[in-house]
Amino acid sequence: MSQIPAMSLDLSQEQKKESNIMTKLLGVIAIAAVAFAVAPAQAAKHGMGGCSSGNLEKTETAVEGMPDGDVKMAAQKEIASAQDSMLNGKMGACGMHLNKAMHATMGK
Repeated sequence: MSQIPAMSLDLSQEQKKESNIMTKLLGVIAIAAVAFAVAPAQAAKHGMGGCSSGNLEKTETAVEGMPDGDVKMAAQKEIASAQDSMLNGKMGACGMHLNKAMHATMGK
């Protein structure tokens, strides 16, 4: 019988270790989820095609000066998508569309 309390003590310590590991794992997963959620918005703010009304206006002006054609139409569609994303609070998507429109204005 003297072995039973010792075994239950070991079992209790083992359960605490497992619980501690699970808590740490859940914490790491939560931090990773937040990082992945915030990264696109931060990239849109700090990247070349940052989603701002100033950048949107500059890109629209550049597109208006382009010669008519398929590239200009594609750039106009990207600007419209950027505006829609901006209005819906999707800053990462807005930055991506605005960046595509800016690259179209640079032409080849």
